[in-house]
Amino acid sequence: MASSSPSSSSAVKRLSNLSNHLCPTNSNPLVKVSAQVSQALSTGLPVVALESTIISHGMPYPQNLETAKEVEAIVRDNGAVPATIAILDGVPCIGLNLEQLERLARKGKSAQKTARRDIAYVVATKRNGATTVSATMFFAAMVGIPLFVTGGIGGVHRHGEHTMDISSDLTELGRTPVAVVSAGVKSILDIPRTLEYLETQGVCVAAYKTNEFPAFFTETSGCKVPCRLDIPEECARLIDANRKLNLGNGVLIAVPIAKEYSASGSLIESAIQQALTEAREKNITGNAETPFLLARVNEITGGASLASNIALVKNNAAIGAKISVALAQLLK
Repeated sequence: MASSSPSSSSAVKRLSNLSNHLCPTNSNPLVKVSAQVSQALSTGLPVVALESTIISHGMPYPQNLETAKEVEAIVRDNGAVPATIAILDGVPCIGLNLEQLERLARKGKSAQKTARRDIAYVVATKRNGATTVSATMFFAAMVGIPLFVTGGIGGVHRHGEHTMDISSDLTELGRTPVAVVSAGVKSILDIPRTLEYLETQGVCVAAYKTNEFPAFFTETSGCKVPCRLDIPEECARLIDANRKLNLGNGVLIAVPIAKEYSASGSLIESAIQQALTEAREKNITGNAETPFLLARVNEITGGASLASNIALVKNNAAIGAKISVALAQLLK
């Protein structure tokens, strides 16, 4: 993993010494931003938003907590400030301290999986919500965080032409100016139709150091991308141009999983087909489907898919932080 620039890294370390208590943002009294994130945003330091559904629904405790802490550490080591986003007791929190991370990790699936449509309900009923890609993008844009790192975004589900099961992640990318760094679309989904839908939404889809859109667990999907970016500075210039043009939509930067963690395409596809059959037999649909499918694929592959998932999230965090640093330098 490449190290960050000395000045950026030392600035982040100074921020890490601040108390991480929560304080209201200037723009919305319902939302609270940690002191560290607030100061970083006010001084132009790079900030990377992180979702919380991967903590609550992605893996069991304590592995989820350790992974969350490691991902935040990777963001810091590469010169940016991590801002994990969640709703705690009805309060949207931008930047969690260790106590809050552990609380969310222990709650696991009892925390509500929260997409954009669920935000008002979770806040109004003072519940705990783990934010998905769409909700994390919404809150990141609200407080001025331009970049968000995740594992993989949602998309058009297989047989979506009949069920109309399309993730709100895609429409959020079409209307929220936040750049998303991910390992592409989860391979349990219909990747070609997902890319078609993103095109309809006007979302610029770029691949990092490749001409082919990655398929989450594997490096390739067979689908070409309209643009390729090879260094963080190129990614930063794309994000900057998108925002300055006021296009009003996000940018998707797809980063292939590292070769050493890339799972066998045939092994994963076989496991996915088995999991999809079981989901249909058990009538598992909606926002419960993706967590079920990922868990079953992990079981069927003997844990190989979860190990790959964790590896790709960490890789995305490193690259996303470098892009955030390049963007902050560009804006200065």
